Amino acid sequence: MENVGGLQDRVNSIVWYHTMDLGNGVVTDGFCKTYLGADHLPDFEAKSVLDIGAWDGYYSFLAERAGASRVVAVDHYAWGVDFAKRNPYWVECHEAGVLPDHSRDTTEFWDPDMPGKRGFDIAHEAYASRVEAVVANFATVDPSSLGTFDVVLFLGVLYHLREPLAALEAVRRLTGGVAVIETEALLIPGRDGWSGLEFTAGCYRGYDYSNWFTPTLEALHEMCRAAGFSRVTTMIGAPSPPSPTTAGPVRQTGDWRSEALRIQRGVRRRVGYALHPPLPVPAPPPEPVHYRALVHAYA
Repeated sequence: MENVGGLQDRVNSIVWYHTMDLGNGVVTDGFCKTYLGADHLPDFEAKSVLDIGAWDGYYSFLAERAGASRVVAVDHYAWGVDFAKRNPYWVECHEAGVLPDHSRDTTEFWDPDMPGKRGFDIAHEAYASRVEAVVANFATVDPSSLGTFDVVLFLGVLYHLREPLAALEAVRRLTGGVAVIETEALLIPGRDGWSGLEFTAGCYRGYDYSNWFTPTLEALHEMCRAAGFSRVTTMIGAPSPPSPTTAGPVRQTGDWRSEALRIQRGVRRRVGYALHPPLPVPAPPPEPVHYRALVHAYA
């Protein structure tokens, strides 16, 4: 059995996404620090579980420890793309103001040695795990080669995909019980109940060009139903919208304010200050709020 020092050295030699306690004081220093709790996840006891986009496998191993009868971890993009080579290219694109050629992810930046899977493999060994690892694109893999699962975890994946509805249809084909879907979501204050998607082609966060569609919670529900799920329940919904702002000192924050001031000046020239006091400048439209939503979608 590997000693603690040897394990720590291996852990320190790679970049981690998930933060995991591998035992004996060895903890991976992952980018992700916040995780779903038991109240947000279904019961894994004696269930078959598929973890789509497993990366380092935090939820795969969690399901195994919680008594799942079978756990399959599927990944393709995060395991196979050499981010150390690809990320500088994305930075260059950002600085040049151009969009990257995403086809290079599976050609020039693809590494068959699966550099992104090293964390999963180290954790798998440290836990003496029985989780099955499958390198495959879940959206194109033959469902019969995997089977259907009581629980499908689809966490932090949807907004990274170009075809979100087709992706949810693929998830539905693999789901025999419930799919747990967590995604970046959009709230537009004042548009309660609005079903829509925000599209982002360029990077808007940390040089990340892999963010495409961000749904409102209503759109997420509608897409799940369109994909064939019979029922959808919200586990983590939208935060309370910010309080409406009131008219105050004029701030030049957009063309709409310039137009409001132009109209005011025109009115004043026609009627004079004595007959018509200055009109209030309307409050700025509320800014969209991005948050993390979680739903359970039932087969």
